[in-house]
Amino acid sequence: MKVGFIGVGSMGGPMCRNIIRKSNQEISVFDLNAAAVKACTDVGATAASSIAALAAGADVIMTSLPMPKDVEAVALGPGGIAESARQGTVWFDLSTNAPSVVRRIAAQLKAKGITMLDAPVSGGVVGAENATIAIMVGGDKAAFDAHLPLLKSFGANVIHMGELGTGSIAKLVNNMVAFCNMAAGAEGLMLGAAAGIDIRKLDTVIRNSSGNSNAYRMMAERVLAGNFKAAFAMDLAYKDTHLALELADELNVPVPQAAQVHNLMRLARGMGLGTSDTSAMMRVYETALKREVRALAEE
Repeated sequence: MKVGFIGVGSMGGPMCRNIIRKSNQEISVFDLNAAAVKACTDVGATAASSIAALAAGADVIMTSLPMPKDVEAVALGPGGIAESARQGTVWFDLSTNAPSVVRRIAAQLKAKGITMLDAPVSGGVVGAENATIAIMVGGDKAAFDAHLPLLKSFGANVIHMGELGTGSIAKLVNNMVAFCNMAAGAEGLMLGAAAGIDIRKLDTVIRNSSGNSNAYRMMAERVLAGNFKAAFAMDLAYKDTHLALELADELNVPVPQAAQVHNLMRLARGMGLGTSDTSAMMRVYETALKREVRALAEE
């Protein structure tokens, strides 16, 4: 089977390299970043000259792209999947997208005999590197079953969520909950710092008590270390939360906590923190209150 992988950056790259190492498939890759392509060709992939060339030669296409507009361009733009892929091609989009966009793109591809499944992932760069990510798949069950071994080569928890778009819904809900947990953790740590409590001891209490979550732990570790280098950029978190709010608006579901977190991210981005890690939402509190939680942790 020939697999084409478009978008081999911080998440796509590790996923693609796990496919290369753990499957016997023939892999071709395309990315605008030459270094990202080389990281995959160094372990056995072939570099495609264009999206069109990759799509024309692939039985299965996988994409891992930053924004819905990028997915749409790759799918429907000149030389894209719709124009170049063969009838019978199966496409797994691993990006985080709006379910409405997924369904609209898929409808156009179906007319050309191309099957699209939305398959967003969760687990971060470390999870992608270790092949421990969760993959939430929506779409044709027969196509899912046929390619399950391929999906399991780079994910530990592969779940068929239901019809097309349900994978994206699951991902948006998951990320919304995670970002709300992070924001609550940031507020809590700042409140403890303002009260003069030992922040490291407070962190130990939270991570071993009912306030614990993976999202809290990731945020707290970065805040206490003062390391806001992007593992998951604020701009991407803002985009994901925006998509969740759009979905809530479509369904008339109130999500007041997510709306407040979205505003907190907007403030952070306005401070120039869009390319920093999502945990840099703490910098909004630190700037407003003129105190650094990490500095207190070192006293």
